[in-house]
Amino acid sequence: MSRTLLFACDLSAENRAAFARAIRLANQTGARLDIVHVLDPYLPRRVLHDLEEAVVADIAATLTDIREDYALDEPASLIQTVAGEPYAEIIREAHEREADMIILGAHRKRGQPDLVTGTTLARVLRSAPCPVLSVSHPPTQEWQDILVPVDFSLTSRHTLRETLKRFPEGRLTLLHAWNIPGERELGSDTDYARWRDREVEQLRRHLEQETEQLMSELDDVPDLELVLEQGDPLDVLMTHLRRQPPDLLALGSRGQLGRHSQITERLLAEPHCDVMLCRAW
Repeated sequence: MSRTLLFACDLSAENRAAFARAIRLANQTGARLDIVHVLDPYLPRRVLHDLEEAVVADIAATLTDIREDYALDEPASLIQTVAGEPYAEIIREAHEREADMIILGAHRKRGQPDLVTGTTLARVLRSAPCPVLSVSHPPTQEWQDILVPVDFSLTSRHTLRETLKRFPEGRLTLLHAWNIPGERELGSDTDYARWRDREVEQLRRHLEQETEQLMSELDDVPDLELVLEQGDPLDVLMTHLRRQPPDLLALGSRGQLGRHSQITERLLAEPHCDVMLCRAW
């Protein structure tokens, strides 16, 4: 079955980086790029008709400009408009087209996690049937360094599998945050330190076995590095992103229905790199 990438275009200047990345990904994967713009359904019918023609023409011109700016080939593409609530229509189109990925521009209210929840991006992430890519950086090159936080959860396994499958030529860093009971009280005790080091080594072996099992299911796999760091998962991840930003962060979405996790909200409000969020299974 042919692959389809769904790019939700809002015609803004901030959306340009996401548009360019969508074109690059479509060329790399051989997928068709479906470009959708959502119109206000409450506009008069005659205005909607005229606006639809203008929007399609503007998107086509922007597609040409971006291809020339980044020296990109022209992918197979389809430009359409729909009317309705943006997040609902994007999700509907993804289902109907059986999209392999949804591509959106990054959240614009940077540094304000409390304003993330009601955005189109956040709402699409909560209900998308496929991975969602939030793009904030110009696609001057292919993604090379990819960061994947990992643990033993189903969400983590699915996200790692999706990343291994989609980016076999990248360099993956698997980041695991760990905490051992008693560290605060007994951290300076020699016997405790030896026990802690054995536990961490056992954890590393377990993670390596999990990763090798996933890799055995695939034909092509990227270079991998497993990094274990002590601390709270959110603090460890944000520190790593500030210290050594990757090209892409692949993260599993664990937010409950109707709300996002604290990690997701921080990442959307403070994008250090492009982010791919995958559903829990």
